[in-house]
Amino acid sequence: MPKLIIANWKMNPVTIKEAITLAKAIDSNGLVIAPPFPFLVEVGHAIKKAALGSQDLFWEDVGAFTGEVSASQLKNLGVTYAIVGHSERRRYLGETDDMVAKKVAAALRNGLIPILCVGETKEERDSGETKEVVEHQLKKGLLILNQQPATKNQNLIVAYEPIWAIGTGNPDTPKNMIEMAAYIKSQISNLKSQIIYGGSVSGENAESFLKHKEVDGALVGSASLKKDEIKKIIKIAMRC
Repeated sequence: MPKLIIANWKMNPVTIKEAITLAKAIDSNGLVIAPPFPFLVEVGHAIKKAALGSQDLFWEDVGAFTGEVSASQLKNLGVTYAIVGHSERRRYLGETDDMVAKKVAAALRNGLIPILCVGETKEERDSGETKEVVEHQLKKGLLILNQQPATKNQNLIVAYEPIWAIGTGNPDTPKNMIEMAAYIKSQISNLKSQIIYGGSVSGENAESFLKHKEVDGALVGSASLKKDEIKKIIKIAMRC
């Protein structure tokens, strides 16, 4: 299976013109572009090879939920993938495991592929709690899914993103990622899944992760906003 690269633009760039220019420049097979919500439609129109992703979604399909965007609305915009439970949303917006579980279920219910983010803090890593934390996040995040047999054969992506590595320029080691990929697989062996790495992925270190068969791709943050950098990562993914 080809390696999957997901470009999480977060709250960037500033203008729609910049977003369209970047999207056209990096448009490639095997790439998922997740722009800010206001740019989804235009970026979707601009790309011909890449898939469109969202950075979040809400767990209800319709209703009085001011400021939220449903999975069904995203599907109608041409979105294929949805990032769920990113550590920045958990940290800054108080997103709980229960909320994450409902979002994963909503994504699958509406035919989207959820990208479930899991990972530990530096304190949890230092105290040897990494696997315990990830296991808890997986069990809670997939609780509703495991209660809905009809969704078990649908695609699921788990992004292992150690929180201490995100945006720091200090990624995890490939050796530890391989170990975590195997551990995550063992925890969700009843589900059809891909395991990807996220956390300071760059053109310099991408190959050290992607060359291993246990790693199915990468979730790329700041490097995905640099045209030459993300194109380098895409080439590495195609080669691996």
